[in-house]
Amino acid sequence: MSTSTPSELHWWTARALVTAIRRRELSCREVVAWHLDRIAAINPRINAIVSLRPEAALDGADRGDRAFAKGDEVGPLHGLPIAIKDLEDTAGIRTTYGSALFTDHIPTADGPLAARLRAAGAIVIGKTNTPEFGAGSHTFNDVFGATRNPWALERSAGGSSGGAGAALAAGLVPIADGSDYGGSIRNPASFNNVVGLRPTPGLVPHGTEDVWDPAGVAGPMARTVGDLALMLTAIAKPDRHSPLSYLGRPSFDGELAASLSGTRIGWCPDLGNLPLEPEVMGVLAAAREQLTALGCVVEDLELDLSAADEAFETLRAVGFVRNFGADFARIREAAKQTVVWNIERGFALDGPAIARAIALRSEVFVTVADALEQVDLLVAPAAQVVPFPVDDEYPSEIAGVKMPHYLGWMRVCSRLTVAAHPIAAVPAGFTADGLPVGMQLVGRYARDRRLLELAAAWELASGLAERHPALD
Repeated sequence: MSTSTPSELHWWTARALVTAIRRRELSCREVVAWHLDRIAAINPRINAIVSLRPEAALDGADRGDRAFAKGDEVGPLHGLPIAIKDLEDTAGIRTTYGSALFTDHIPTADGPLAARLRAAGAIVIGKTNTPEFGAGSHTFNDVFGATRNPWALERSAGGSSGGAGAALAAGLVPIADGSDYGGSIRNPASFNNVVGLRPTPGLVPHGTEDVWDPAGVAGPMARTVGDLALMLTAIAKPDRHSPLSYLGRPSFDGELAASLSGTRIGWCPDLGNLPLEPEVMGVLAAAREQLTALGCVVEDLELDLSAADEAFETLRAVGFVRNFGADFARIREAAKQTVVWNIERGFALDGPAIARAIALRSEVFVTVADALEQVDLLVAPAAQVVPFPVDDEYPSEIAGVKMPHYLGWMRVCSRLTVAAHPIAAVPAGFTADGLPVGMQLVGRYARDRRLLELAAAWELASGLAERHPALD
């Protein structure tokens, strides 16, 4: 056991921390205490972690140290502090879903993802902030307020996993869980210069009202791709309540060794004439040049997924009615207008509209699957804009194009949601003003391991994972 903690422990990878704990170079308590100190120093400025429970976290760390000392078998995440997204139930820890209706709600049982993380040895220290009911890719709510971007405190950290993305970027936790429907892992990864995986549907069972719905998934977030793989060893497990979870279980153990040389990339920045901010286009253009220099064969691919908008927005509205329709009278009085609008849109749907959306979803899946027969990866931006002012609810205009509603600015992500293929969100670079920009790497269906290998190769070559915001 160490007698002094190394400096800047908050920038260590999760893999390095786990290795140090297993070698008894660090204790669980040292790791957790260090991160709690980091949270105390930094979190007041960014508001990424909420419902913090430091005493319970230290007690959990002590239990972890005792278990290790006794020689008990420990999980792959043993001793790692984590804050669970505030959409996931956590036993004994306040879970608000970002809604004032649930300000004092304390679940009696963990949700499936939280249970798997605890079973793997992760120590839950609190929750990460999220928008109300996870609606919208900007993290603010009436319970805790807004989460700020560690790279520029006056800017958004994205959403709905914005608390998770900001906490990782600021060194408050080494790993985080996210959930993604329209871009809720990918958007905050882009805004915070971190990584996230929207896995093949079913790889990470997480509980849902519709167990057949491929749109809503849970996945890992981290500062390095290797740490995504480490977290997947704990959360990618079959579940008898999830029929999509039996597609095959790739191994995520070991190093992610791959070369980008010879990788065939389909470059599709607008997915069907979507507007992009010039700053985003500039960073992506530089990333393309670097991929070519690394030996990738990068070719323009006219991938028009505009049909996905109707499928996504219709089926999302169906989901809002499914989740909130029975309690709509109460929600109408308390929720933000965008949530009310989405539920009302669902109530207005008829059978033919829903049937058409289901058919379009199938068409989009086949279109992307066919494209990936010709290339190894599809590459698109992870956000159409750079991080926007924290006081704006969402961008109402992009490059002179007015957005139709609060979902419109996220279409570069939501169109690929409908395609239901695995997507790694990785840093692409920074603007001249120092704002992060990310890109989506879209891999073949159920080939998540291979996707992470290629993402890790880009991470190593780009060096972007080594950049951290100046918060100290």
